Amino acid sequence: MFFSTKGRYGLKAMVDLAIEYGNGPVSALSLAQRQDISTSYLEQMISQLKKAGLIIGSRGAYGGYELSRAPEDIYVGTVLRVLEGDTDLVSCVGTENAACINACSCSARPLWLKLQGRINEVLFSTTLADMAEDYKSQLERCGKGDEYHIPMVRRPTPKGSYTKRRTINMDKFYADQETEDK
Repeated sequence: MFFSTKGRYGLKAMVDLAIEYGNGPVSALSLAQRQDISTSYLEQMISQLKKAGLIIGSRGAYGGYELSRAPEDIYVGTVLRVLEGDTDLVSCVGTENAACINACSCSARPLWLKLQGRINEVLFSTTLADMAEDYKSQLERCGKGDEYHIPMVRRPTPKGSYTKRRTINMDKFYADQETEDK
């Protein structure tokens, strides 16, 4: 079994949405920056997850994406099946290609079935809420406990207008530094 980048990044984005659940929509740009992937690549995954009914999107200044239901109600196996198609270890244990001509005589098939059963047990007993809590604990153990909040690209101010991004003119910055050094 091999998970593609779509499965890995898509699951991580869903965990980020689980962490932010109840705080309103998160922009695709914020999610993409957090995963260090392009927004267009993230949008491809989001499209699949929306079609499956796992996330909802909203447009406008406060728009973005959020989980369609509580993180406790979304299983990791469901997310991976949407993004990857299946989570079968080998084709003979899945439901799609189970008609293997060697199924009765394959000495390894009982092992593959046991392994697939355990994999499914983990994937379909672990929720996004479980992963979010595990991730928060991991960050706290590493001394990065405050990093699990997704920084928004634009945050509304109390008056409703947007804060402007501060940009630094590097030429002016270096000129000011030289002036201070003299």
